[in-house]
Amino acid sequence: MKHTLFLFDLDDTLLDFKASENLSFVRTMQALGVAGATETLFNHYQPINVALWRAFEHGTVSKDFLKVERFRQTFAAAGLVLDSELASRIYLESLSDTVVLIDGAIELCASLAAIGEVGIITNGVESIQNRRIASSGLQQHIAFVATSEACGHAKPDVRFFEYAMNMARPVRKEQAIIIGDRLDADILGANRFGIDSCWFNPEQLANTSLAVPTFEVASLRQIAAALKNRAMV
Repeated sequence: MKHTLFLFDLDDTLLDFKASENLSFVRTMQALGVAGATETLFNHYQPINVALWRAFEHGTVSKDFLKVERFRQTFAAAGLVLDSELASRIYLESLSDTVVLIDGAIELCASLAAIGEVGIITNGVESIQNRRIASSGLQQHIAFVATSEACGHAKPDVRFFEYAMNMARPVRKEQAIIIGDRLDADILGANRFGIDSCWFNPEQLANTSLAVPTFEVASLRQIAAALKNRAMV
């Protein structure tokens, strides 16, 4: 196989973050005494959260600000007077207890770890991501976890990918590949850094961005075969 370093995004690539996010949000609202209407509140939360994460990736807000501000804005939009800092703490604690794996994640990581190194590249909160990986059963197959929090730069910044590569055993760029669901973070970052990429696209969305994946899959179970085919190109 051509590749010996496999850099995986975590959320919505190996772990079903959408499912975990929903469960954790409901638990948080229940802990704060919000009865019912959590679905409507979650619908307020999601676009606010996405916008703040995009702002973080562009370096315009800090992660500490993001973690609390998303709840402050959500509560304000719904006319609720609740403690945003407490909500943030409860939510983050709950995330590590609501881990849901993407189908085929463990099998894929195990098979690739037998060939080379599997690393995680994530913009998520370091302590929470490490606990989620430990809870998922993936940890034994993961050589290292590179986080934007430890690096000081977030995907798609080239400096983040340099940081991740330096955590791995020495390897040439052509031997590395990034696998992720985000065109604007994972695939664009790979393009800028000059390494191969695999776009995990289970919803089979159209690519209207400037990011160009080396190849695309709709299932994690397709990746091993795609990598073998790539080795023969």
